[in-house]
Amino acid sequence: GGLFFAKPMRSKGYVTMLDPFQQLYGKRMGGLLFIPALMGEMFWAAAIFSALGATISVIIDINVNISVIISALIATMYTLVGGVYSVAYTDVVQLFCIFLGLWISVPFAMSHPAVTDIGLTAVHHVYQAPWLGSINSLDIYTWLDNFFLLTLGGIPWQAYFQRVLSSSSATYAQVLSFLAAFGCLVMAIPAVLIGAIGASTAWNQTEYGVPDPKSKKEADMILPIVLQYLCPVYISFFGLGAVSAAVMSSADSSILSASSMFARNIYQLAFRQNASDREIVWVIRITVLLFGASATAMALLASSVYGLWYLSSDLIYIIIFPQLLCVLFIKGTNTYGAIAGYLFGLVLRITGGEPYLYLQPLIFYPGWYQDENNLYIQRFPFKTLAMLTSFFTNVMVSYLAKYLFESGTLPPKLDFLDAVVARYSREHMDKATLVKSDNIVLNELAPVNPRHSLTLSSTFTNKEAFNYVDSSPELSNAEDN
Repeated sequence: GGLFFAKPMRSKGYVTMLDPFQQLYGKRMGGLLFIPALMGEMFWAAAIFSALGATISVIIDINVNISVIISALIATMYTLVGGVYSVAYTDVVQLFCIFLGLWISVPFAMSHPAVTDIGLTAVHHVYQAPWLGSINSLDIYTWLDNFFLLTLGGIPWQAYFQRVLSSSSATYAQVLSFLAAFGCLVMAIPAVLIGAIGASTAWNQTEYGVPDPKSKKEADMILPIVLQYLCPVYISFFGLGAVSAAVMSSADSSILSASSMFARNIYQLAFRQNASDREIVWVIRITVLLFGASATAMALLASSVYGLWYLSSDLIYIIIFPQLLCVLFIKGTNTYGAIAGYLFGLVLRITGGEPYLYLQPLIFYPGWYQDENNLYIQRFPFKTLAMLTSFFTNVMVSYLAKYLFESGTLPPKLDFLDAVVARYSREHMDKATLVKSDNIVLNELAPVNPRHSLTLSSTFTNKEAFNYVDSSPELSNAEDN
């Protein structure tokens, strides 16, 4: 993100991630791209609210729904009151809480009598298979597919670009991205260690008992289980604070991201171009409430929020990422290519199936198999294939449409999206428009070379007027008289 995307986005002065799309492809295409972006933000917020509720219910004997509602209310209210400032400043505090809360729990959990040396269990079978694990040669392409999805699909999120676009300069946005990359690595270390501790514990020697969390299919809850059963009570609360801070830090960003995109790219640019700043602020506040309530409702009601987020994050990788590449780095793409790429990517992703949502595939790629739950699993990297298809479709259809209209093969009236003919005319009209007095930059004006071959008198003499006078009979008679 810092190497390739932060600088061009920040230097052009965009307000949201969708601004370059609407500038190049029009407000209709911006509205289409808003849908997967909104789905990603909302399902992510709902998924982490749900995770927080489950974590709190393990450590504290409290109803899951109550914990979800309370945490969602807190995150929504301070986002509502302070906007991006409250998100930025609370993120600093929350980052410190996450770092302290997770790291302080690691030595206590590791020193528990029931825990075996994690270096030994990494490569030897003690209580379960070595926690380092191994990759089946048949699954290499699946791992690569997910690697590219997480790496490249993690870029086109408004939650990231709201930090980039609010930076003081493009250089600072790049530096912030580089620092965040190293920060993510550091923050991942205690999570890895806690997972290793969970795989190295004789759970029959703890109050958790048998069978172990993996056998009970509670491996995804290993963090709160380790905090609850391997750490002192006061350390458990520190860890719970870390999880709560992490959830609120992500949730407030997602809710504000969805609200800002709606207020700017849907409300203002599509419907109310003359809306005042005060009006936009109130739209953001109202949508923060609505989106916060929606995320909370999904966390409480949906049976597989994580599955929904998984699918929506795939859509961001497959649809928005190639569009972002085109709009920033491929000159000549237009709305026709963008729509074709959008549809091709969407169709290929949905027809590939999704086990989390029990969505059976319609296209069976090489290497597919059926698991114990009779779900079809694709080994082929079809997500990356869908992304690349979306990208190349955008480029090819754009240049094809451009050629057909500019060569005269298709009449201008068929350019119903105003993406080629009208855009070309508009660009020339913009160049011909008189500059305003408040935006003239002297060093940008083209120099005017004087015509030295003409004398001053000949320059300001209208020869046609003199010829007209000479040929006028009334004036000739007057001169004779």
